[in-house]
Amino acid sequence: MTDGTELSRRAALTLGGVGAVGSALALAGCAPADSGDATGSDPTVSETPASDAPASEAPADGAAGEQVATLADIPVGGSISATIGGEPALLAQPTAGQVVAFSAICTHQQCAVAAAGSKFECPCHGSIFDAATGEVETGPALEPLPSIAVTVDGDRVVAG
Repeated sequence: MTDGTELSRRAALTLGGVGAVGSALALAGCAPADSGDATGSDPTVSETPASDAPASEAPADGAAGEQVATLADIPVGGSISATIGGEPALLAQPTAGQVVAFSAICTHQQCAVAAAGSKFECPCHGSIFDAATGEVETGPALEPLPSIAVTVDGDRVVAG
């Protein structure tokens, strides 16, 4: 009834079960190792409090003290693109010595907004934001750009 090339139903089920276990083990090898920490934090990442690091070595997570530009980088009445904490940001200097910062992610559909003098422009759908306030001047965006805290320290613009 069967020649040597056919598998019995029992053998096929056994091999299928072994294959499923093997696949599960292979996929388990792709998962991150359990740190044994109930918080789920990554044990390979070490965190240094910002207060322990000099400003030049401050963590790039937007922590206070991270230099993002100098006053000379930002024209008075104009704006520039920057990165704060690894995220795209926009900086403006509405009046001499006053610097404001906003997320460069459009509140409409999360496109990257560009610095354009006294305005910020979204190239995806044409939204225009006031560089001094982050407020929407022309839609389709309805919400202003989220502000980011920055301070001026001498000629440096720092996050926080």
